[in-house]
Amino acid sequence: MIPMTKFGALAEIFNVDKPIIGALHFMPLLSFDGFAGFEKILDNAIKDAKALEEGGVDGIILENNYDLPHKIDVGPETVASMTYLCNEVRKEISVPHGISVLWNDYRAALSIAKVTNGRFVRVPVFVDSVKTDFGTILAKPEDVTNYRSKLGMDKIKIFTDIQVKHATILQERPIAESAIEAQKYGSDALIITGKWTGDAPDMAKLMEARKAVDIEILVGSGFDASNASSILKYSDGAIVSTSLKEGLEVTGERNVKPAHARISVQKVSALMSVVKSIRRNVEQI
Repeated sequence: MIPMTKFGALAEIFNVDKPIIGALHFMPLLSFDGFAGFEKILDNAIKDAKALEEGGVDGIILENNYDLPHKIDVGPETVASMTYLCNEVRKEISVPHGISVLWNDYRAALSIAKVTNGRFVRVPVFVDSVKTDFGTILAKPEDVTNYRSKLGMDKIKIFTDIQVKHATILQERPIAESAIEAQKYGSDALIITGKWTGDAPDMAKLMEARKAVDIEILVGSGFDASNASSILKYSDGAIVSTSLKEGLEVTGERNVKPAHARISVQKVSALMSVVKSIRRNVEQI
């Protein structure tokens, strides 16, 4: 049997055990190569959002995934684009939504969440300083939580990656240490990923982090129907997108599948059928 999740940020937001959050990736936004205009971006985003909700996910996180090359701190055109798009998308859905602004612009993410009634944000770099293809990002956890408090956003939950994908940690250490430090500095839930988009996390590391902290843990990459049972045994939920998109993986595509690949409602439904079966096992404990 899979253990019952403790009450925490995930339970508060989603009101379900083992919530699954669908990631909605906007097509390239204003100022980036591939920008196709807001009408097309919004049309595709709404299609994806409806597919995710119809398929049964418990929440949606909206992200500028195809803005390449990423910027550590985005420009005003990205904040404006995402605020507009997120506000329009949330009118079409009833599940809770959150914001992620790549690469690590927590100020933008929190501000957009505040304006669009988002319930949570994702912060890829919180306690682990890393080197990325887009520059070095230094961990400043107190800056993140202080900014949230300064602008009166304490109700917006902060989900933080530890030893995040697409990055090289500057100071190698056990993942348990990162988990403990993130909890100490006020993370509301941890996110654990594999090394790359579509890669599941190392199960040994997931278990190590699970034993180290009391706060909830989400898996942030590589989650699908084939590994849902094993992953949800040690995590409290998952963020998923790549395995739900139509089409095949594209060689050389940083995000595994291209921006024109849409979310398949059939794939979402199939995954959620597995997750619901797992939840029934939880309820029987």
